[in-house]
Amino acid sequence: MRKVYYIYNPKTRTYDRIYPTMRQRAMSYLRRLFVGMGLGAGCFIILLLIFGSPSEKDLRVENSRLLSQYHILSTRLDEALGVMQQLQQRDDNLYRVIMQADLVADALRSASYGKTNRYEDLMDMANAKLVVNTTQKMDLLSRQIYMQSKSFDEVVELCKKQDDMLACIPAIQPVANKDLKQTASGYGNRIDPIYKTVKFHAGMDFSANVGTPVYATGNGTVQKAGWEGLYGNCIVINHGFGYVTRYAHLSKIDVKVGQKVVRGETIGKVGSTGKSTGPHLHYEVHLKGQIMNPVNYYFMDLDADDYDKMIQIAANHGKVFD
Repeated sequence: MRKVYYIYNPKTRTYDRIYPTMRQRAMSYLRRLFVGMGLGAGCFIILLLIFGSPSEKDLRVENSRLLSQYHILSTRLDEALGVMQQLQQRDDNLYRVIMQADLVADALRSASYGKTNRYEDLMDMANAKLVVNTTQKMDLLSRQIYMQSKSFDEVVELCKKQDDMLACIPAIQPVANKDLKQTASGYGNRIDPIYKTVKFHAGMDFSANVGTPVYATGNGTVQKAGWEGLYGNCIVINHGFGYVTRYAHLSKIDVKVGQKVVRGETIGKVGSTGKSTGPHLHYEVHLKGQIMNPVNYYFMDLDADDYDKMIQIAANHGKVFD
């Protein structure tokens, strides 16, 4: 039923009926429409804020799942990095020790992209810290897998060359010394025979008559053959794989620079040239630039008992000839 409106007329003291115009009616309908729409929209927004839309619910569930997967992935990456660390330790402390290869630098294995803007685009994401941390772990693992793969390739190549390496490693005494009587003095601090002061002796001295054959202790190439200051007539052999041997105070040199020699081949004769107080051979072993104790490089010449005896003799101060 349509509403009827009246207005009081003070002159006649009666109520006169009002007939609204079309415009007034239209404005009334519009007001009612807008009020209804506003109330409906407000209720809808309140419901959304309280309960959320179906799509928002789905997104929240999906986000929760993604977050859980990131946590699981981060944990698995930690485990994978732990396994990789074990492989690296085994590589350094076993494979490379056996092959006498240099260790892989920690800086190469642990290199990361931490100081670059590689992860800048990820900082705007939700849970950016977790995402960036997981991505960094993935990059670090990828880097370490690559470096470890290269390291194993190098070890495999060294294994293929093992026979060559064993032939080149100094492994016999440089003079005939089966009874060990020619061992005069070993490696370490000794009293200099001329200056009478304590001096580091970088090799071993073998007493022998002038002209006694001197042998190459491993396969290699003659690097020096001639006079070398206090060493007198001297031969230096580069065996490869980081090994170098020196034979000093010779009376005669039977090889030339660049000549290939094999283990047991005669390369010269014992003498007393240079800074020497008597006929003997001064013998040194160097590995990758470091002076080594020659007593550890006679394993093809001595059995266990003779090796123990050699160590005792070499550890003795004995008589130094140079």
